[in-house]
Amino acid sequence: MNFLRRRKASEDEDDDDIISDQETSNVHKSRKPPNTAFRQQRLQAWQPILTPKSVIPLLFLLTIIFTPLGISILFATYNVELVSIDYSHCNELANDQFNSIPSKYTNYHFKSKNTNPEFQWKIVNSTDSFGDLAQTCQIQFTLPVDLKPPIYLYYKLTNFYQNHRKYVSSYDINQIRGDAVPDDSITNYCKPLLHLGEGENQKLIYPCGLIANSYFNDTFSNPVLLNAKNSDNNQTYELTNIGISWKSDRQHKFGKTKYTPDQVVPPPNWYKMFPNGYTEENMPDLQSWELLQNWMRTAGLPSFYKLYGKNQTETLTSGTYEISIGLNYPVNIFGGTKSVVITTNSIFGGRNLSLGVIYIIIAIITLVLGTAFLIQHLIKPRRIGDHNFLQGNNSAFTSSGVTNFREQL
Repeated sequence: MNFLRRRKASEDEDDDDIISDQETSNVHKSRKPPNTAFRQQRLQAWQPILTPKSVIPLLFLLTIIFTPLGISILFATYNVELVSIDYSHCNELANDQFNSIPSKYTNYHFKSKNTNPEFQWKIVNSTDSFGDLAQTCQIQFTLPVDLKPPIYLYYKLTNFYQNHRKYVSSYDINQIRGDAVPDDSITNYCKPLLHLGEGENQKLIYPCGLIANSYFNDTFSNPVLLNAKNSDNNQTYELTNIGISWKSDRQHKFGKTKYTPDQVVPPPNWYKMFPNGYTEENMPDLQSWELLQNWMRTAGLPSFYKLYGKNQTETLTSGTYEISIGLNYPVNIFGGTKSVVITTNSIFGGRNLSLGVIYIIIAIITLVLGTAFLIQHLIKPRRIGDHNFLQGNNSAFTSSGVTNFREQL
């Protein structure tokens, strides 16, 4: 410590010598910021003065704006038609003959003829190539009206937290873009689903991470019209999964991989889709696999919809339809549910009345406040001060040198 004190003292003495030897002006440098409008916070700004003459008309103006806007949103979203069936318990409650689905598992809305579609289901058991039980839930429902295009088929999951911080980042962006990322360059966010195998047999998982491994693999058939009006045979309503993902995902985020089949292996939960691993024939092309792209665009809430198919040209005519669902995805392990949803659309999206209700509530609040302030102002008005004193326009004050009281504040 004494060494440091001696060193500091010697440095101070050297500094004094240098200053004394220099033949320069001893001008003290001020640390005060420059006297500019920006640095001294004198920029012009709009500072409204809230008076009854300005606040009351503003509240009534907001009421006039929000009321028709809320009504139009409610009208548009209310007219969206949909059919929704929660099939989570199909393998438990259904049998080998069609029986009615409990009403708590169904939801429907039709704008012209809102009659019950008479939902029914049955379970079909079989054995897959692995010798495991394969179950198919067949659902029948009757549409009382024609549904105009576009028609969308969604699946809905509840209590599935895709927004978990580890789950959201559990993929490698370069890998899904198509780059053949080596083992030593792959992101650690994919752990623990980064490699499969041990020793020399260890291979990189493609695509790695939790999101791809938990891919929703229930399958939905196209709806089949059982009593077609113009034919004695059943008529299939075609849905496509082309163009159902974000355009930016198809063009930029996902690409065809440069890996060879011997370099990588599928995620563990994909073993039934790729029983023999990857080959030259079945190597997945993520750029065209739009169902996976939708799944990997993680949802922000635990209950969410994912688009599975759409038809933008043909009308879904009235009649009895049947749809088959391959039950592959377990939801009881996380206490969730899964549903199939067939719906139309509006300019504001799907059938969600929340936005319209919020606008109506705001309109009611502004109307009540505006009316209350107006009555109070008429019955017991409050004297308002002279605003000129705030601007320094009075000659009595300008003579004393004070030109703007607002700047003084």
